[in-house]
Amino acid sequence: MAIRPVPLFGLGNFGKSYNVDAQKRTNLYAEIQKDGEKGTLTLYPTPGLTTFVNFGAYASRGAWKKDDVLYIVNRFTLWRVTNDGTMTDIGTLLTSAGRVDMSDNGTQIIIVDGPNGYIYDTGTSTFAQITDPDFPGADTVTFLNQYFIVQKPESGRFYVSAPLDGLTGWASLDFATAESNPDNLIRVIADNGQIVLFGSETTEFWSDSGALDFPFARVGAAAIEWGLAARWSLCKFMDSMIFLRKNRLGAVQVCTLSGYSAVPVSNPEMDYIFSQYEGVSNATAFAYMVSGHPFYQISFPSANESWVFDGLSREWHRAESSGGRHRGEIQINFLDSSYVTDYENGKLYRFEDGVYTDDGQSIARELVSRHQSTGRYTFLSKLWIEMEGGVGLLTGQGSQPKLMLQYSKDGGHTWSEEIWRDIGAMGQFKCRSLFLRLGRGRDWVFRLRVTDPVKTVFIGAWAEFN
Repeated sequence: MAIRPVPLFGLGNFGKSYNVDAQKRTNLYAEIQKDGEKGTLTLYPTPGLTTFVNFGAYASRGAWKKDDVLYIVNRFTLWRVTNDGTMTDIGTLLTSAGRVDMSDNGTQIIIVDGPNGYIYDTGTSTFAQITDPDFPGADTVTFLNQYFIVQKPESGRFYVSAPLDGLTGWASLDFATAESNPDNLIRVIADNGQIVLFGSETTEFWSDSGALDFPFARVGAAAIEWGLAARWSLCKFMDSMIFLRKNRLGAVQVCTLSGYSAVPVSNPEMDYIFSQYEGVSNATAFAYMVSGHPFYQISFPSANESWVFDGLSREWHRAESSGGRHRGEIQINFLDSSYVTDYENGKLYRFEDGVYTDDGQSIARELVSRHQSTGRYTFLSKLWIEMEGGVGLLTGQGSQPKLMLQYSKDGGHTWSEEIWRDIGAMGQFKCRSLFLRLGRGRDWVFRLRVTDPVKTVFIGAWAEFN
């Protein structure tokens, strides 16, 4: 019987039952080939990490970009970071732990840490605590139409500053309350010329009315009967926003805003996975783009797992560093590059396509295939995995890169020992990974794994069943 293409690669994900779907992609994203010469689906490696600057042993709390400068909060300190990596201490906060939120109005950068607020003036290079007695404290902050807008902790209120003045421009009566439901606000953010108020159970929209007494008014009856499940899961994404939401029944989903509606992008398998986590309120997320793919990466500290949604292919894959959640925590775009902070220490990394380690640590890239079920017992005499060959490094680990294969004959419940094959040393472009005489089975699943720091591209698979 001739060797023939087999559809090993898919867009599914294991959730409720291995027998239904055993698929898994870790540190690999899918690209659908509309005119694919060797198949319709190719898997490419996700970006790696290289250290740009290091603030020490403690994780950074917030990041903001203004012009050609980065502003990073790490412990008590606000740092100014230039494109050559020069770090300058420019201010001291009263708190040392917990996320902060940041925004700017053109000249003032505002930082809020819950009980306090601070202003760094880029024109005068001065840092000051907001001591205005009418400043309410804030967990989150945003900017729209000359106003800073802050969400008062443990309440449904949001306050508005005077135009272009976040230091002394606060008044005790310049507030409004989210009206659709008496739930507390979790986050306030400006998007597409409106303020979006995310509560614990509902979300509503306000716009600039131009009124003299208070400049914002609720947009009609627009409200969503879902709340924000995790404050730091919310990101700008493509032309809207994406976040982890929950309803009164306790269900959680990842969704995007479409007008005044929230549209799920997590499928039932992903929703099931999220529902198994012990807690999701501390989930964190960021968005970035690689080669035309907009990605949303969400991490769940309680489960030590990270997941990535691809806005182009609409598929999900896992992101891992050293077998646990991905190291990235807070993302910022700076001088046409993507940077991420580390969730555990003070490193700020470049997040780079074409880098195949996480700051020198191996990235394990793994694919678990679709079921290959013939309906009867057959012998698998040949399996050929086509990858981009000749990717080996000059020396060291990766000079002879290997593909590791395990197979399952019971739908993905148990696995064989690993079998190793060459991918191709540098220049060996014709190398192919061929596995022979794998035995007899009725429902085959394959696990493919690469741990060498090389470009890992899965192109297709061919098999000969007898």
